[in-house]
Amino acid sequence: MSTPSPQLLVAAAQQTLGVGKRKGPSRAICLHLAGEVLAVARGLKPAVLYDYNCAGALALQGYLEELQRLGLLNPGLHVLEIGENSLIVSPKHACQHLEQVLLGTIALVDVSSSHPHPSLCSPDQLQDLKVFVAEITMHLQELQRNLSLGVSPSRLHSSHWNLCTVFGLLLGYPVSYTFHLNQGNDNCLALTPLRVFSVHTSWLPGQPPVLLYSFSVPENLFSNLRHILNAWEKDLRTRFRTQDDFADLSITSEIVTLPAVAL
Repeated sequence: MSTPSPQLLVAAAQQTLGVGKRKGPSRAICLHLAGEVLAVARGLKPAVLYDYNCAGALALQGYLEELQRLGLLNPGLHVLEIGENSLIVSPKHACQHLEQVLLGTIALVDVSSSHPHPSLCSPDQLQDLKVFVAEITMHLQELQRNLSLGVSPSRLHSSHWNLCTVFGLLLGYPVSYTFHLNQGNDNCLALTPLRVFSVHTSWLPGQPPVLLYSFSVPENLFSNLRHILNAWEKDLRTRFRTQDDFADLSITSEIVTLPAVAL
């Protein structure tokens, strides 16, 4: 499919994602968002979390329909509401990733504030998490049967879910954080060395690269997680070779230590 001009991509977002009297996101955000959505459609990531402004699911539905009209996307994406948040999801690719969670090939790290340092989740914790992962998977599988109806939003009720964990899984991270909800949103990552991974790819000529992924793992667990990270990178590079919209995949990492980490 041909790529619409940057001007058309910016107009599509600003005309559909404005809130009240305010126009939609800035030009740079509009172009980056279009690149992220295309990456979801091409199977390079399962979903993108829309957090640029307060535009809701219906606005995002209109945005995806406009991208389809411009010829950037084929049908197949969905707007998923969880809590007060909206994600643009490929049900097919999100299901594939969540199935890896159920198989145990995706790692979960417990960063509860009661712990002195981050640790890999215990089997009991993983069993509890698999319950809501299975629930989300069933919902996405049902969506796949109805995608021929066009873009439509749906909602998942999440009062008992750890949204930090849910989003980490849906966004396709190889390692996600979790913590005990009865201890609040605090965590034990403050002043903990973190290895931050960034994945970029080039798309539109003359424009900054698209940030596909940005996630971290505690440096003290890096050696334990290396095989999972290597397998994730190998799979991403394999999927990258199956498309021709993006080029120059770059995966970098750096170690940072922060006084506080918000999840």
